[in-house]
Amino acid sequence: MPISLIPTNATVAPVSGDGGGRASTKERLDIALLSPCFWPEERRGSERFVRELADGLLDRGHRPRLITSHPGRPSRTVEDGLPILRLPRPPQGRLLRRQYEPYLTHVPLSYGALRAGSFDVAHAVYPADALAAARWKRHTGRPAVLSYMGIPDRTGLRYRRKRLEVLLAALRGCDVAVALSRYAASEFERWLGYEARVIPPGVDLRAFRPASRRAPTPVIVCSAAAGEPRKNVGLLVSAFRLVRRERPDARLVLSRPVEFDSVRRAGVPVEEPGLQWADLDDRDALARAYGEAWVAALPSRSEAFGLVLLEAMACGTPVVGYAEGGIPEVIDRPGVGVLFDELDADALARALLEALELAASPEVVLTCRARAEELSTERCAERYLELYRELGAGA
Repeated sequence: MPISLIPTNATVAPVSGDGGGRASTKERLDIALLSPCFWPEERRGSERFVRELADGLLDRGHRPRLITSHPGRPSRTVEDGLPILRLPRPPQGRLLRRQYEPYLTHVPLSYGALRAGSFDVAHAVYPADALAAARWKRHTGRPAVLSYMGIPDRTGLRYRRKRLEVLLAALRGCDVAVALSRYAASEFERWLGYEARVIPPGVDLRAFRPASRRAPTPVIVCSAAAGEPRKNVGLLVSAFRLVRRERPDARLVLSRPVEFDSVRRAGVPVEEPGLQWADLDDRDALARAYGEAWVAALPSRSEAFGLVLLEAMACGTPVVGYAEGGIPEVIDRPGVGVLFDELDADALARALLEALELAASPEVVLTCRARAEELSTERCAERYLELYRELGAGA
């Protein structure tokens, strides 16, 4: 029989904000969000962050608008209430072949869009776009913010040509850079001597909710990109083999890529007993998968935060993560998941088995959901609004 998720004498807390309320017409802010690409071209954590933040701002009566780029003609759309300007992205193949930082070619057009608009604040989620925001700030005197989606460590900063120079210019030109976790902020201080603010990303508690029942047999879900070596999906498959020795009915659900060549190059088996590939790029499909799963896993290295773990918790599902980077700040207490501290199949298998046992606990759904509510989209939007106003936006 499927496992009932929510105890009969308990209810999931309603979704609400932090008491900020809707902005009056006089207080309403026009916010330019800048991202080099967006759905459906890419569905990474950065794009999800932009969408969730925009939703939180819209719910509070503000006017966020997204300036992005794509390999096509310019277009203007309104998607779920968010106005989106997609600018043409000039070719960047030659720069990429020479290992330059990506997403540099569209920056002049993004700057032009900022100058043509009437914004109270420019908020970039990628250092290249922060260059446009910084130049706009010099001309208008209005605040510019960079939310850094990764970890600015030595390896990452040297991975691409001009990455370090672009980030340093963005830090000099913007009013403030925001890190996703305390760990990421400590790396700003360690490698760049810069004191970053910390605002964790938020989870949409309306989109990610507990299901009425879990799958009848153990299901482990991992939504990480299997073709990216840093995500260690191959290690997860190896650990899953060990899990099936004790739980032969267990299944592992991975995110189906556009093509499997990158998956094979990353050393991830495409066919394996109990392994299934599913379309987890769609947010509704991902929420359903988390709701039906017994455990969600993220074995990757160098995660600035690990939003996918928080989304699983919002569905009442316990999680497993590698005890490095920002992940321990998400799995920060007993009852919501299990950390493993060695990139070893045995260590990961033990954590998965422990989490499967945790999934049978009658309190696990409410415990996980309560943790997610501490880091909701509403709370994230409120903290960014406080930062905008601190910097003088709308004054």
